[in-house]
Amino acid sequence: MASKFGLAGGIPERRVRPIWDAIDSRQFKNALKHSTSLLAKCPNSPYALALKSLILERMGKSDEALSVCLNAKELLYKNDSLLMDDLTLSTLQIVFQRLDRLDLATGCYEYACSKFPSNLELMMGLFNCYVREYLFVKQQQTAIKMYKLVGEERFLLWAVCSIQLQVFCGNGGEKLAMLAEGLLKKHVASHSLHEPEALMVYISILEQQEKYGDALEILSGQLGSLLMIEVDKLRIQGRLLARSGDYATSANIYQKILELCPDDWECFLHYLGCLLEDGSSWSKGTNNDPINPPKPEDCKVSQLADEVFHSRISTSLAFVKKLQVDTSNDFIRCPYLATLEIERRKRLHGKGNDDDIVEALMLYFLKFGHLASFSSDVEAFLQVLTPDKKTEFLAKLIKTLDSSATAPTKVLGKSITIFKIQELAGNMYKLPVLELEGCAVQMVEMYCKSLPLSKDLDPQESMHGEELLSMVCNVLVQLFWRTRHLGYFIEAIMVLEFGLTIRRYIWQYKILLLHLYSHLGAISLAYEWYKSLDVKNILMETVSHHILPQMLVSPLWGDLNNLLKDYLRFMDDHFRESADLTFLAYRHRNYSKVIEFVQFKERLQRSNQYLVARVETPILQLKQKADNIEEEEVCTTFICFNTIPLCLMNMLSFRLFLKT
Repeated sequence: MASKFGLAGGIPERRVRPIWDAIDSRQFKNALKHSTSLLAKCPNSPYALALKSLILERMGKSDEALSVCLNAKELLYKNDSLLMDDLTLSTLQIVFQRLDRLDLATGCYEYACSKFPSNLELMMGLFNCYVREYLFVKQQQTAIKMYKLVGEERFLLWAVCSIQLQVFCGNGGEKLAMLAEGLLKKHVASHSLHEPEALMVYISILEQQEKYGDALEILSGQLGSLLMIEVDKLRIQGRLLARSGDYATSANIYQKILELCPDDWECFLHYLGCLLEDGSSWSKGTNNDPINPPKPEDCKVSQLADEVFHSRISTSLAFVKKLQVDTSNDFIRCPYLATLEIERRKRLHGKGNDDDIVEALMLYFLKFGHLASFSSDVEAFLQVLTPDKKTEFLAKLIKTLDSSATAPTKVLGKSITIFKIQELAGNMYKLPVLELEGCAVQMVEMYCKSLPLSKDLDPQESMHGEELLSMVCNVLVQLFWRTRHLGYFIEAIMVLEFGLTIRRYIWQYKILLLHLYSHLGAISLAYEWYKSLDVKNILMETVSHHILPQMLVSPLWGDLNNLLKDYLRFMDDHFRESADLTFLAYRHRNYSKVIEFVQFKERLQRSNQYLVARVETPILQLKQKADNIEEEEVCTTFICFNTIPLCLMNMLSFRLFLKT
């Protein structure tokens, strides 16, 4: 009730404002002084106690903060009228969350909602608590109560998203999907829908049940007007038609998309897949694995009759030629890469030949050979060529380069591309040792000659030709494995360190040096290169895997302890903040992000590196305390009863068994 009278937690705002100003400016001692003064005037105020606990937690006094929080909680339970104040509850929730006691925050909101079941603010706070604890069923129940209370569309969508999360993260998918569909259908009949994201959720629910016809009917009806961007609407329509088996209509839809967005490579693959009816996994909706998505080279051979296949290939070629004519932008690659994909499909069907693929590759090289992406673009198409045709293609590339008279940067780019194609084709490492050495020398000379091209670039920008030294390193390492001469390995290190004296921000060189020193057994030097990468924030997850396996078997226990501590702190902070992002997505009605955030968090918690770090941390503690049996026993007891879940305990026991 206090908030209705313009008060903050039942206290005049002028008394509370100095405390929040001090907290925001991180002047915690000053904030504590103001808080103590406030408590002297309002000793029985739960909000004043909640503020003090927040300050104590920020000062690192977790035990005191928890004690003060529990006192505030008891006061709230004694005086029901104060439970109307969501500000007090939300402040307590912040502290409980930071102390990893979400259950206490949830208990406060549950008690408040039981006393005041019609208070929407309290119910939203309770929903937030359930989001933080990933209690999807209770999220659904609370959202339904809010929807019944005020009839707002957003609360219905909160409930539907909670149902979807139960489907993705649990069992009972078919019945739950039907429940979600029923809720949406009833709401549409009485109120319609008013947000594009709501329509997307409705379509995804129908798609889960393979009700593609119903989804298409909704998309083409009045609700479809919610999608303002035509291309987005067409993409959904094309996907639904393909999954329903209407390949001809779907191909026409994808053709329209390509006319609007000619550089959409994924759309072209869908277009060609529908045209050839090749049974691609995407069109059946059976492969939703975000970690191992289907690749274009994994498509099945088309089962069409020869005449039909030839007719549809001709149709696709004519359309691609039209796209090439209509597209004047030199950076749009899809229409030209499409020719290669068509030739590859012909080859898979037994109707094409290697000469046509080589010719298409040459045309693509003449237009885009200077781009760094060229080798990755054509890798799948090189795989279908015979070794002799690969050699013939390389010879043509070299001849074309000799006769070209383009800008220096393009000549450099095409030269690098030829080296990459040699590597992809497997020709480079078949060369005799002396010729391979000559290739390495040629690359270094090319790198040195290209340095003037980068003189006007910012020191942190990528240089022209910086890939050359990484390729030289690969060649020298291959020479080491072939000859077992350590000199090649040392030269690889010297080449990379030379590159870093030219431009010290090139992270690729540093990672290569990290691995080279690791293979030499110089783990301390490898760790120094790891630290030079300035690893922080998300890099803890994306880069630390380069050094963690080597550190686990090294005697550098202090550095390993810092590495594990930093990594686990980052991960735990992310898991804590992930729930905040999820609730933020709910509040902003971005329901697709709700699903995405939760699924990403679930995958991350099952990642190999995270589980290894969780297991190896207590093992390291046992190693460090091995000379003190009493500390060893305390550490073992803490591990068994506080930090490690049962699944990790089994892994830990196995690791300890191996070490003994």
